[in-house]
Amino acid sequence: MAGAGMQRGVVILAGLLLGAGALGLGAGQGWRTGALWLVGAGLGLALHHASFGFAGAFRALLAEGRGAGLRAQMLMLGVAVLLLQPAIEAGTLLGQPVRGFVFPTGAALVLGAFLFGVGMQLGGGCASGTLYAVGGSGTRNLLTLLFFILGATLAAWQADLWQDLPALPAVSLPAMLGLWPAIGLALAVFALVAWASAAWERRRHGAVQPILGRGALLRGPWPLAWGALALALLNLAILALAGRPWAITGAFPLWGSLAVQGLGWDEPVFWPYWEEPTRAEALLRPLATERTTVMDLGLVVGAALAAGLAGRFRPAWRIPMGQVAGSVVGGLLLGIGAVLAFGCNVSAYFSGIASGSLHGWAWILPGLLGNWVGLRLRPRFGLAPAAAGQGRSRSGGAA
Repeated sequence: MAGAGMQRGVVILAGLLLGAGALGLGAGQGWRTGALWLVGAGLGLALHHASFGFAGAFRALLAEGRGAGLRAQMLMLGVAVLLLQPAIEAGTLLGQPVRGFVFPTGAALVLGAFLFGVGMQLGGGCASGTLYAVGGSGTRNLLTLLFFILGATLAAWQADLWQDLPALPAVSLPAMLGLWPAIGLALAVFALVAWASAAWERRRHGAVQPILGRGALLRGPWPLAWGALALALLNLAILALAGRPWAITGAFPLWGSLAVQGLGWDEPVFWPYWEEPTRAEALLRPLATERTTVMDLGLVVGAALAAGLAGRFRPAWRIPMGQVAGSVVGGLLLGIGAVLAFGCNVSAYFSGIASGSLHGWAWILPGLLGNWVGLRLRPRFGLAPAAAGQGRSRSGGAA
């Protein structure tokens, strides 16, 4: 449903923040960081206008038998695999050294993906869905985000409990099978999943919801396919600018650990989680140099811009207590699960599969199982199993 009209004040403020952020970061941290701020904004705008979320798509699939959101994910993954894997295999993109996300597959990943899936349904969104909903004035999602950060920080603090759980070595499918056989196998799986979801939906409802259609580029809404293509292309831009694919949740334990340090509660630099050299480096540098943080904040502002353009920036300050409880519990599970599983549905599932890593494929089954359990827990928090929460009700939306 279209908004009442463009909200000029929101659009102007968001535009000024985006411009000032790009100029300030570009001058202080280099043009690549300034460009990543704008890419983050593009992610927020695409997610909002397409109502492209993972929690809503999984809920529609599991609770209603509607697969449009899942088919949009398959389109996104197919385009991303075709774009990112050859560049990662080559090792450079536009003169920039690049690498993929290739991590071990083990007990921590399986447990983390399951917990994250439960949290998606209780907290009202995944990582990207939570951020873009916050930018789009989702007050409940802001509460989820705060407890998301807390959960990630707790998992980082207690890393010695899970870092040594059994795991297989990191496996790159292109390295094992060859680049084009690995890409061909992935595309075949995506096509099979899309076909199966359409067949199931047609059997249950007699028709299939489309992911293509007409849309308004600036003001939205967009069809799901536009969002899928935009996210795949923007992930390629991130690879070219940052040297690695899109990630979101790596910033959350960092923010929480810096807060713990600033409040004098503990010294996170001595936590086992931060002993890994690249993590320790992030903990010691200014936040403006941390590219995941830059993109996450840019995503929030980009979503605010999209909400203003669509006339949808309307915060609701009264939140039922059941939703408050869902945000607290769901946010904690999201944060813990993301840290255990080497990321969320973006960095583990989307970017992991786009990188050709086995761990990206291993994420989805326990993640879906967690979503299934979360659906059955939703009524205990006053959340209907198939409701869209504060987000939009379309099957792809973040709720």
